[in-house]
Amino acid sequence: MPSHRSICRIVSIGALSALSACSSVSLKEAPAAPAPAPAAAPAPPPPGWAQGRPDSMAGSPLAPHAPVLTVTGPEKIAIDRIRVPPGFKVEVWVSGAPGARMMTRADNGTVFVGTRAIGRVYAITESGGKREVRVLASGLTQPNGVVFKNGSLYVAAINHVFRYDNVEKMLDAYGSKSAQPVDMTAAFNLPTHQHHGWKFLAVGPDNKLYVPIGAPCNICEPPATNAQIRRYNLDGTGMEVVARGVRNSVGFDFHPETGELWFTDNGRDWAGDEGPQDELNRISKTGENFGFPYCHALGIGDPDLKKANPCAGVTLPVVLMGPHVAALGMRFYTGAMFPSEYKNNIFVARHGSWNRTQKAGYDVAFVSVSPDGQNAQVMPFMTGFLDTSANTFWGRPADVMQMPDGALLVSDEQNGAIYRVSYSQ
Repeated sequence: MPSHRSICRIVSIGALSALSACSSVSLKEAPAAPAPAPAAAPAPPPPGWAQGRPDSMAGSPLAPHAPVLTVTGPEKIAIDRIRVPPGFKVEVWVSGAPGARMMTRADNGTVFVGTRAIGRVYAITESGGKREVRVLASGLTQPNGVVFKNGSLYVAAINHVFRYDNVEKMLDAYGSKSAQPVDMTAAFNLPTHQHHGWKFLAVGPDNKLYVPIGAPCNICEPPATNAQIRRYNLDGTGMEVVARGVRNSVGFDFHPETGELWFTDNGRDWAGDEGPQDELNRISKTGENFGFPYCHALGIGDPDLKKANPCAGVTLPVVLMGPHVAALGMRFYTGAMFPSEYKNNIFVARHGSWNRTQKAGYDVAFVSVSPDGQNAQVMPFMTGFLDTSANTFWGRPADVMQMPDGALLVSDEQNGAIYRVSYSQ
């Protein structure tokens, strides 16, 4: 509101007496100073997958492919598009397991399947020739890693490790959450980051549990706790680093003759369509360095993190698996069903690229190689998930696993299905 004041004005005219005039006027108060504008919020960091992307590619459409997290019915799975060598046959072994990735088989035939985005662990059982997909666990954070040992299922979900004891006899109890697994998180003390934090699990011939610890970045100087493969006693004690310089391994196995650990490793992104390529590696002695972050593939120095002689002392790959193909689960084939040339050689699930203009992978490759890592050859085995002319895909193999009869199971994250590959003359 305006305020009123009485103002007297004194006027002098020559030497005459002063004439005083007073009047009442209305004055407005000065407006208040505007409040300072709030400080602009800092721009959010780019998503983890975009870390390392050059400014010149800021508008790139390349980005990870979102998985399908709903059930895909068997009638929608284009099994007739899958191609395998003569004599082999592919069938849908089971469907209805959205996000299916890594697999392990229990003593009585239950197949357990880990996932990432959907947070579930499945148990697949068979009775009277009919298979059933059950949800053993849900609400976990990327429970990708699963392995069965001594009647128990071990599950790794980022930094959490759970052990489901007597699991095949207690599927209903664990599934209904009336029984709880043993929480081994404190014993394993794993890093908590999610970028490359999902796990693969395997028990070695030394009866130890092997766990990869990915780099928490696309390309960076990783902490001393990361970019490695570790092994533990089954109770989480006795941690030992068996390999360093490993960017992101999501699959490994032990050679059936030498017992040595072989593993896949995913190359960095945003360094070009052609590489650095994914790798297949072999550990011949404990503690070897496989190059990350300075050295990639068969001796390529990193374009962003530079140092003198970046590949000095680095163990180079047995063979390259292709640029950005996302080589994941791998197994040595030891069965008797397939022809003899497959014995003691390797099947690798190549999940498929996202950081590449022309898509690559989306298949299962076969690697023929000698036990000492020499004379490696990578050949197509199970293809047809990728339409190269349209640059589109419909399936994404994530893991491979041999069955007791010698058939090969292949999980497909995109369709939530598992295929059975068999052979007959």
